[in-house]
Amino acid sequence: MAKRPATESLESTVGKASPASKRPRVEEAPSSSASSANGYHTPKHENGVDDNAEPAEEQSRQTAPAEGYSDLYLDTIDRSLLDFDFEKLCSVTLSNINVYACLVCGKYYQGRGSKSQAYFHALEDDHHVYINLETKRVYVLPEGYEVKSKSLDDIKFVADPTLSKEEVLKLDKEEKTVWDLLGHRYSPGFVGVNNIKANDYFNVVIHALAHVAPLRNYFMLEDLSDRPQLAQRFSTLVRKIWNPRAFKAHVSPHELLQEISLRSSKRFTLTEQSDPVDFLSWFLNNLHLALGGSKTKPGSSVIQKVFQGRLKVESQQITARADAGDRLRFEDADVKTEISKFMVLTLDLPSAPLFQDELDRNFIPQVPLSNILAKYDGLKGQERLNTRVRYRLLHPIPPCLVFHIKRFSKNKFIPERNPTIVTFPTRSLDMSPYVEPDPRQYPPGDPIWYDLVANITHEGVRIRDDSVEGEAEKKVWRVHVKDKSRDEWFEVQDLYVDKASAETIFAKESYVQIWERRRMERKKG
Repeated sequence: MAKRPATESLESTVGKASPASKRPRVEEAPSSSASSANGYHTPKHENGVDDNAEPAEEQSRQTAPAEGYSDLYLDTIDRSLLDFDFEKLCSVTLSNINVYACLVCGKYYQGRGSKSQAYFHALEDDHHVYINLETKRVYVLPEGYEVKSKSLDDIKFVADPTLSKEEVLKLDKEEKTVWDLLGHRYSPGFVGVNNIKANDYFNVVIHALAHVAPLRNYFMLEDLSDRPQLAQRFSTLVRKIWNPRAFKAHVSPHELLQEISLRSSKRFTLTEQSDPVDFLSWFLNNLHLALGGSKTKPGSSVIQKVFQGRLKVESQQITARADAGDRLRFEDADVKTEISKFMVLTLDLPSAPLFQDELDRNFIPQVPLSNILAKYDGLKGQERLNTRVRYRLLHPIPPCLVFHIKRFSKNKFIPERNPTIVTFPTRSLDMSPYVEPDPRQYPPGDPIWYDLVANITHEGVRIRDDSVEGEAEKKVWRVHVKDKSRDEWFEVQDLYVDKASAETIFAKESYVQIWERRRMERKKG
């Protein structure tokens, strides 16, 4: 096939300029030497996560809503889906840096730059309103401007409840009943705590500590932003328990539990049940250190100021020698005295009966609290191997006393539980018989009154277990807490909250008790 002849010869085209190359129909970005509208050029950021260094193309993003559209997208917020109790991690990258919560679906995403997960979520799912979980500032994406509307104040408060000093001091004085978003009525401070899997041991301890007034007030009012996460997250959980404007009538301890699992090297987790006393001892000691407390200096944190006391321990070795008649004679040895510190007082129960009664029924004995407190009267000795030991409390005794009623023990084969019921009053427990008199600290003969504020109980429930023959016993933990404003008691078991009678609280197996010292009334004149 013959080629089509050229219209012009090659010699005639020499010296002419070549045709212009094709270029995309977009505006070129200004060069580094060219001056932008504000006098400088911002380099493009790579990951779009950092809010303070935005990409160059984001300079064209809106810094404020268009006139007349200040409430744009706010009607898409669904408050019923918002839950700020979980650990602040991006749901995609699992990063805890610069995390935002979508106020439409409640999910957590990282960043708000043009290459961030929150930006992609706004484009893909058409969800436009986000709150920074650290600063509590609200933004609209993908536009990128901040929303400043008073209609969002309730969301910011739920994310980080903060009460004034006057409001905190009224918690135990004024009766308060409020409603959540679903119309459920609840009383601040007496809300359910979610049992994620097996963290009921944790729930009862946290609820009990949240009702110790000096401890609660400290964590609700102090700024702990420069303290470790353990103290910060406990403070947040206490404030959420006492939140009068909550969206739901329960809280989830997930965020604090994750920190505790990390700090305890998974000794205490949400998947395996632990002993409340073991957890309480660990938690108080580590909370003391998180608040800057010293291991040697007493009273260096609010934990020690509230719970720590002094105990006099007298020990005497028991020696025996045979006399001329081959009779065994005991000799008195020297008495050694030591002063030790405590935050939890252990009370020993009398041995449980080994046999059934004459009617072949299981007999559950009862013992008054004063009987097992006699361990600390300084007169009753306890024998430990070849040593006799006596205990006595010393002034000044702490504002709050924690009693551990020892029910569980282990032998060579199986763990044992003592079901003895301890009877006790809920008010006016006189601790003066168990404290060594000191006229310089307290008038001798005057009573030292304590009132009960929290009572953790144990219940053994039989469940079917194929791994053992027959049935196994499951431990169920509950806590009784007092509403001082109404002079009423509540029983809390995870999400279950109900009123309890003060006259029947002792009927269950009490395991941990927290008593608060009654303030002395000043005499007029």
